Amino acid sequence: MRFQNSVLFFFLLFILSVNAQQMEEYAHPWEGKLENSKTFHFTVTIENLGFEDATFKISNDHSIINYPFKKANITQINIPFAENLFFEGTIAPNGKEINGFIKSGLLLYHLKLTKRKNNSFVGIWNVLMVDELKSQKFFLSIENGSDNDYQAYPIFGDNRFTGTWCTNFQKENNKITFNDFKTGLQFKGTLLTNEIQLEIFLGNHLITQVNLIKSTTDWKIGGFSTNNKKSKLSLVEMENLISKDSLPNTHSVLISRNGKLIYENYFDGYDANVPHDMRSSSKSISSAIVGIAQDQSLFKSVEQSIFDFLPAKYQIQKDRIKEKINIQSLLTMSSGLDAIDYGINANPKSPAVEDNYQMANDWTAAVLSAPMINNPNTKANYGSANPYLLGIAMDSLISEPLELFMDQNLFQKLAISNYIIQTDLNGDPYFGGGMYLTPKDMLKFGELYLNKGKWNSKRIISEKWIESSFKNYRVLENTKDKNGYGYLWWHNIYQSNGKSIESIEARGAGGQYIFVVPSLKTVVIITSGNYRNGKTQQPETIFETYILPYLEN
Repeated sequence: MRFQNSVLFFFLLFILSVNAQQMEEYAHPWEGKLENSKTFHFTVTIENLGFEDATFKISNDHSIINYPFKKANITQINIPFAENLFFEGTIAPNGKEINGFIKSGLLLYHLKLTKRKNNSFVGIWNVLMVDELKSQKFFLSIENGSDNDYQAYPIFGDNRFTGTWCTNFQKENNKITFNDFKTGLQFKGTLLTNEIQLEIFLGNHLITQVNLIKSTTDWKIGGFSTNNKKSKLSLVEMENLISKDSLPNTHSVLISRNGKLIYENYFDGYDANVPHDMRSSSKSISSAIVGIAQDQSLFKSVEQSIFDFLPAKYQIQKDRIKEKINIQSLLTMSSGLDAIDYGINANPKSPAVEDNYQMANDWTAAVLSAPMINNPNTKANYGSANPYLLGIAMDSLISEPLELFMDQNLFQKLAISNYIIQTDLNGDPYFGGGMYLTPKDMLKFGELYLNKGKWNSKRIISEKWIESSFKNYRVLENTKDKNGYGYLWWHNIYQSNGKSIESIEARGAGGQYIFVVPSLKTVVIITSGNYRNGKTQQPETIFETYILPYLEN
């Protein structure tokens, strides 16, 4: 009896100690190491397609998901392989590949699965955007710990992955859970004395486990060298400044002239295979999708009101001024809505500012409820709510998922397969920005516009749409340089050897630029990581100071 009482005593003591764990005890930086640099490099396989034993598989160095399914549609596939995760795709007419997307979190990861034997198709999914981590270090910052409350932020030692957006922090006894709503990864931790055992899941399927201890030194993240090509061109000074961090966080520079790649270099560990966060420079891709839709007569005119495309529940927002918001006004940032969200000129109280409407449960209702500050098609003010509404309009026109339309009508035709689309809360492509393309694929897109809608001599977008897109409609009132603006394309003028050179540009926060220079028959790509240091326009300096003189000589 005494022995039983002792056992019971120590058991209760253990339970009390577990329940007594308070999150302030764990509010520290933690670190560990992933076992494998390719842990998040997944092989995706569809086996025995068309047969009763068809299976959808995801694996790395071990099997993660093995999901049996039946395909009902002859050409389209939809596989809900885990909770809140699915694959959708279309089989090519020749039956040799499947192009589709894995929807995980806020991202649509494009996959091209190629046919192998036994009617099986195989492709690659890099959930962290890179095929192999350059650092296996893993960090966890637990913050604001109090009782059972906390926030936790996983950080990978390889900063080419753009980071997690974690939420839904829960604690029960010595267990913590949270998820990254960007990638869809799930995290489950066990709190031990001076240690956290953290498991990472895809749905309910374990990917890996990492043991974390308290950090005693500052974290080292990134700083990877690249075996960049030493240029024989007159761009050596630019390369030296990038290597010395005088042109900080420059990730890639590519130049094509007359359709030929004449310069290509990568820095900070980046390479040709890493899709880069384009931020708002993908707004110009959104413009292309609108053009393709009009070319296919899916809508009549850019003069149509946005309310022609919206469900009945939003018609209550229509009044005599707002009903004049048309497709063209959204393409030119001239809706008149108080949607300004560029830099210090943003209105922090407007429901249509990006940081505000993205916190709402219904983004469309939030944007449309914003007050009007101008009549439509009179003055331009940069704001992501304008192209967001374009995405809603395009989605209303297309019977298939919008991402499949984009893939079939633009990306496949440009031979682009390694890319990612960010979505809105409904899981639809977000036209306000946030796609991930490799710099070489960004170059292809720029050349499509330089060649007036043709790629490899094949028409993809009408020449009329390209001309309309590149027209300078009006000045962006809320920008420092008062740039001209087209259909989601910026205008700028540079000086070189006493001459003015006009460039038409896709631009994204942090320094993501596609320069299209018709007078020089040139496209330039610069990608960067200057998100918080005030150097987001650094590519303009690089372009004017180093690239234009080379092109002029």
